[in-house]
Amino acid sequence: MTSSKNALQAMAMALTSGGVRIVDLTQTLSPDFPALVLPPELGQCAPFRMEEVSRYDERGPAWYWNNITLSEHTGTHFDAPIHWVTGRDLPNNAVDSIPVERFIASAVVIDCSKQAAQNDDYELSVEDIEAWEALHGRVPRDAWVLLRTDWSKRKAIDYVNLRDDGPHTPGPSVAAIRFLVEERGILGLGTETIGTDIGQAAHQNPAYPAHHYLHGNGRYGLQCLCNLDQLPPTGTLLIAAPLKIKQGSGSPLRVLALVNAVR
Repeated sequence: MTSSKNALQAMAMALTSGGVRIVDLTQTLSPDFPALVLPPELGQCAPFRMEEVSRYDERGPAWYWNNITLSEHTGTHFDAPIHWVTGRDLPNNAVDSIPVERFIASAVVIDCSKQAAQNDDYELSVEDIEAWEALHGRVPRDAWVLLRTDWSKRKAIDYVNLRDDGPHTPGPSVAAIRFLVEERGILGLGTETIGTDIGQAAHQNPAYPAHHYLHGNGRYGLQCLCNLDQLPPTGTLLIAAPLKIKQGSGSPLRVLALVNAVR
């Protein structure tokens, strides 16, 4: 008990003294933030909307507040296993039933920003992961893998990158995501794009492999992250707690990264 108390006190002191830096990995929700676009024959993700209820006026003289509407998968958001057909029958597969200790975990960052700058359809490969491990050590079990592509720096019109044949955005290859899930036992995958899969993932086998393998194995996804360029390759503690929506398939959330401050 004493050692646990000391550890928490040390963490609190590091936070207040600036020894630990907090990086916000969350996009600001607004009506202008792009929403996921599916083929028109399928159901669509609702964009974020805000309606003012009152602002210190005749509608409410002493308070300001808004009504909001949005999808579970709008903005920076969390994907639970129940979101995908492969995870539909797993226990504790919705955001309200996932054990809360899963919402705080270590994270590593694999930087593919140079490759993504040259190729909108860039696919992270097993070779990329092994090259990263040669420099930084084995990807830890039950850690988040955050894929840095610098996609979050794009203007809104280029963010979805929608063309006549659908979106074109980077993400993991089939082999890479299967390797991370089955060989490294990761907690989840985080990306700067709208999805954990590449934009053209409908043509992969299986289709949408990040969703297929992550959620089929009780793992999670984070999308629409930003500021990954401010994180080191290893040594990050990630806090990613979704809203407690009954049987929710996902949720917008505030994603915070704790890193050692550079002195």
